[in-house]
Amino acid sequence: MLSLADRIDRLNTAIGRAAAWLALVIVVLQFVLVVARYALGLGSIWLTETVVYANAALFLLASAWTLAAGGHVRVDVFYAHATARTRALIDLAGSVLLLLPFALVLFVLSTPFAVRSWAILERSQETSGLPLVFLLKTLIPVFAVMMALQGIAQAIRAFAALGQR
Repeated sequence: MLSLADRIDRLNTAIGRAAAWLALVIVVLQFVLVVARYALGLGSIWLTETVVYANAALFLLASAWTLAAGGHVRVDVFYAHATARTRALIDLAGSVLLLLPFALVLFVLSTPFAVRSWAILERSQETSGLPLVFLLKTLIPVFAVMMALQGIAQAIRAFAALGQR
């Protein structure tokens, strides 16, 4: 089971590292937009939407990697001073009782939303906007699956830690 958890970690890490490059894209494009708007008096809906899409993609695709790396916010009042066994119990309970049900509900509710968007190849409401809204909406159920997988990996590791003495 630990090898499954390792494979999930590797998958989410690879996707997260690839998505992390979007941070550079966001900074560069936002800089270009600001310079174009205030120095040249030009604006671009296409570039503005690209920044928004890249920001959404970065968040949605890197969240599972962040969870695997321990970068998510947690209440450290109890966790920081807890024993390894108590931490494993907290991780197991958090994964099974909170993360996995949330991911399941998000997947179930967002999949029809994405499917409808694909059915019409939804595009931006702006005339010169990006024609890729359907891809952006697809990232929501992808995010749910990635977070569920990472929750499973965490539960496996926590369960294994509880089995050790």
